[in-house]
Amino acid sequence: MENKMILLVEDNPDDELLTLHALKENHIKNEVVVAHDGAEALDYLFGTGMYEGRDLSIMPQVVLLDINLPKVNGLEVLSRLRGDERTELLPVVVLTSSKEEQDMLASYKLGANSYIRKPVNFDQFTEAVRNLGLYWLVLNEVPSKRGG
Repeated sequence: MENKMILLVEDNPDDELLTLHALKENHIKNEVVVAHDGAEALDYLFGTGMYEGRDLSIMPQVVLLDINLPKVNGLEVLSRLRGDERTELLPVVVLTSSKEEQDMLASYKLGANSYIRKPVNFDQFTEAVRNLGLYWLVLNEVPSKRGG
């Protein structure tokens, strides 16, 4: 069975714990790699910096991307992913507390597959993560390799 790993890009330790707890609560046992800022996420995805030499044939099944990140913000991360043929088709779910309409518009214009506002209530958040896991890890199909 193929590895269906999740890349969580989240700088807020409380939101990171909440997300990991919600995944566990919903019996989503996939490996979760956590990047704490946009630069770390890019290093992981492109095998640079502290992730130099990482096996780039192993890519996340889905990237859960916050927008408000230190070093490189989430919109810039998304732009860089969509601008590189190695990651242009990677499913990216923007998972953010931002209520700014312009953030949602920018996310979709840059190629986000989905945009979810983090619910404040833990039960609602757990349910949102359950649905996320079911859809992106079980139901969604992605190309195995680029065509051509």
